[in-house]
Amino acid sequence: MKGVHFHAAFVLLALAFTLASAFDPSPLQDFCVAINDTKTGVFVNGKFCKDPKLVTAQDFFFQGLNKPGNTSNQLGSKVTQVNVLQILGLNTLGISLARIDFAPYGLNPPHTHPRGTEILTVLEGTLYVGFVTSDNRLITKVLYPGDVFVFPIGLIHFQFNVGNTNAVALAGLSSQNPGVITIAKNVFGSNPAINPDVLVKAFQLDLNIVKQLQSKFWMDNN
Repeated sequence: MKGVHFHAAFVLLALAFTLASAFDPSPLQDFCVAINDTKTGVFVNGKFCKDPKLVTAQDFFFQGLNKPGNTSNQLGSKVTQVNVLQILGLNTLGISLARIDFAPYGLNPPHTHPRGTEILTVLEGTLYVGFVTSDNRLITKVLYPGDVFVFPIGLIHFQFNVGNTNAVALAGLSSQNPGVITIAKNVFGSNPAINPDVLVKAFQLDLNIVKQLQSKFWMDNN
């Protein structure tokens, strides 16, 4: 347990030094359509700011990251996010955090963060991790407790527990709202569904297989 606390403190300290001056000059959501009448506006690039005189410690606080996530699902993993939705004080600071729990042989499936680079440290267990570059090169590594790995912004990446015991990791992300696009879920489970003919040609699959994949329930572990 002391080792877990040490590594948790290590990653938080690293984030404090490396990302303390970070900010989000880029979009903080998928899109932000401009309007001329501000009375009908519902979002800004980020969130509206609280009067500084009304700010309290609670605006910068989150409790419960020590609690394991529920991995009783078809993926065998659970991501507990700590971003601007959980800590309002993160607004404009360009940083967020996540705890990832894995059952034995659990998977955090291939996904991307369109607005953030991820730095991950393993606290418990053994993880096989990797990402795919824009020129289709796969870069992988097996990580053990205390190891740290970086997933560059926007690249498809994954984490897989290759051990027969539970695994835990902490991830820091360089955005208050990095977003997540889970490849299989977003492609085959979009709403409304993508025209099957598009997926048949894109993935070189039989039409019946595409329809079968689109009919599945795609698990969200976030």
